Amino acid sequence: MDSNVTDTDGDGGGVTLLQAGAGIAAELVTLLTVFLIAAGVGTLVAKVGRFPYTIALLLAGLVVSIAGVEIGAAQDLSHDLILLVVLPALLFEGAATTDLEQFRRNVVPVLTLAVPGLIVSVLLLGYLGSRVLGFSLVVSLLFAAMILPTDPVSVLALFKELGVPDRLAVLVEGESLINDGVGVVIFSTLLALIQEGVSPETLLTVPGALEVLREFLVVSLGGLLVGLATGYAVYRVMRNLDEHMTEIVLTLVLAYGSFLLAEHYLHVSGVIATVVAGLFIGNRGAEYAMGPRTKVSVFNTWETAAFVVNTFVFVAIGVRTPIGDLLRFADLIVVGIALTLLARAVVVYAATALVNRLQGNRVPRSYQHVMVWGGLHGSIPIALVLGLPRPGTTVPASFPRAELTALVFGIAAFSLVVQGLTMGRLLDRLGILTRSDAERLYQLLVGRSRAVSGALDAVERLRRQGDVPGDVYEDFRAEYGRERDALNEAIAELFAANPELRRERVLVGERQVLRREKSALLDAVRSGVVADDVGERLMEEVDLKLDLVDDGRSTVREDAEGYTEFWRERAESFGLDVPGGGDDGGVDDADDVPDG
Repeated sequence: MDSNVTDTDGDGGGVTLLQAGAGIAAELVTLLTVFLIAAGVGTLVAKVGRFPYTIALLLAGLVVSIAGVEIGAAQDLSHDLILLVVLPALLFEGAATTDLEQFRRNVVPVLTLAVPGLIVSVLLLGYLGSRVLGFSLVVSLLFAAMILPTDPVSVLALFKELGVPDRLAVLVEGESLINDGVGVVIFSTLLALIQEGVSPETLLTVPGALEVLREFLVVSLGGLLVGLATGYAVYRVMRNLDEHMTEIVLTLVLAYGSFLLAEHYLHVSGVIATVVAGLFIGNRGAEYAMGPRTKVSVFNTWETAAFVVNTFVFVAIGVRTPIGDLLRFADLIVVGIALTLLARAVVVYAATALVNRLQGNRVPRSYQHVMVWGGLHGSIPIALVLGLPRPGTTVPASFPRAELTALVFGIAAFSLVVQGLTMGRLLDRLGILTRSDAERLYQLLVGRSRAVSGALDAVERLRRQGDVPGDVYEDFRAEYGRERDALNEAIAELFAANPELRRERVLVGERQVLRREKSALLDAVRSGVVADDVGERLMEEVDLKLDLVDDGRSTVREDAEGYTEFWRERAESFGLDVPGGGDDGGVDDADDVPDG
C-alpha cells in the first residue's frame, strides 16, 4: 500500500497522510521543546531551592521570547486553548484539593472578596482607568474585569513549601476559585455591550444596571446548578463503583464535561460549574464514594495533570509575551500596575474590616497584607485578553486591543515575577507562623503510624491466605506492634507538651467523626430504618455539634458525657435508666478531651 495517500475533498484539493503526519510530528517536537525547557528549569530550581517553579518557567519563557526563538505550540497560545484545555484542569484540581470544611468556615470573607469585592474593585479600577489611562469608561471596565481576577498558583506553591497556615491558603485560593468565574462573567457581559455598541452611559441608568445584574445572576447561578448536578451524577456512579482507573476517567469527564455543558450548551458560567463540581467530588466524593486506592490514584492523577498543564502554560505565557509592545507602552503599564494594586488594596482592607466587624473569626491584619500582595494575575487575564476581537471586526476600529494586550501581559509579568518572588520575604517580615517543629514531628509520627498499621493489616491478610507461616507472622506482628506502641507513646508525650496541637487534632478528629455520624443517619433514613422526622431531629443534633466544633468547643469528655443527646432525654422520659449521661448538656473546651 502506498503510504503517500491523498484524502481528497471532492474539489481537487487534498492533504497527504505524510503531510498530516509531518504536522503532528512538528507539534510533538515543539511540545518536547517546552518540556525540555521545563526539565532544565526544574533541575536548576532543585539546586537553588526556595524558588517558585512556575515563576522560573515564566522567566525561561521570557528569555526565549527576548531571544526571538519561536516555539510553535507555545507561540500559538490562544484564548480557546487556555479556556478549553488549560483552565478546566487547573480549576478542577484546585477545587478538588480544597478542604470544604476550611472553606465553609471562611466562606464569609471568601465570598465577600470574590463577589461584591471583585465587582467594587472592577468599578473602582474602571473609573480610575477612564481618568488616567485614557480609555472610555466601558473599555476601562473591561480592562478591570480582565486583570483583577486573581490567579495565585505560584503563591500557593510557595505556601505549601513554607507551610503557611491552612486558613491563609484557603482564603487566597478560595477567593481565586470563585472570582475567576465571577470575573469571566463580568468580562463577557461588558464585551457584549461593546460589540453591541451600547453607550457607556447606559450602565449608569437603573434599567441598564438591572439588565447587567440579571445577566450576571443568571450566568453565575446557572453555572452553580450545572456544577452541582454533574458533580452529584458522577458521585452517584462512583459510589456504586470500585474501579480506580474508571473513576479517574469519570473525574476527567466531569472536569471538562461540566465546563463544556455550562459554557457552550447552556451558556452559563463554565468556570463556576467546574469549581463547584470539583469541590463536590473532591470532598463528599472523596469521603463517601472513593476507596483508599481510588482516592490516592485520583488525586495523584490530577496533581500530575495540573503540574503538566502549569508547566506548559507558564512557559507559553513567557514565550507569548509581546516584548516590543511592553517597551512601547511601558509608561501605560507602570500606571496600570499602580492602579491595579491600589484597587486590590482598597477592596481587601475594606472588605475584611467589614467582615471582622460582623463575625468573630477575624482575618488578621498580617493575612490582609498577604492577600493584597498575593493576588497574582496570570492565566485568566491572559486567556481573556487573547480572546479580544480585532479592531474593525465585531468591535469599533478605535478599540485599543494592542494597549490592552500590553497592559495585561505587563501587569501579569510584574505580579507573577515581582510579587511572587517577594512573597517569602513578606511572610518572614510579617512573622506569619509556618508549621512549627511540633507540627512537623506530629506529621512524621502519624505518617509512620499509618504505615505501620497498613503493614499489620497486610501481615494479617497474608496469614489468613496462608502465605506466611505462623511463626513468621508472630515475628512480624511483634515487631510492628512494638513500633506502633512506641509511636502512640511518642504522640501522647508530644500532645502533653503541646496542648494547642492536641486541641487542634481533637477538633479535627471530632469533625470527621460527626460527618460520619451524619452520613450513617442519612443512609438509615434512605433505607427506611429510621422515620424521616426522627432522622431529621437526630441530624439537627449532629449539625449543632458540628457548629460547636467549628467554634472551637468539643463535645467529648473523658470522665462523662460532654453533651446530653436527644435520645438520652427521650429514653429517660420512658423511665429507662441510661448510664453515662452528661451533667447539664454543656460542652467543654477541647483541651479536656482524652488522647484517643
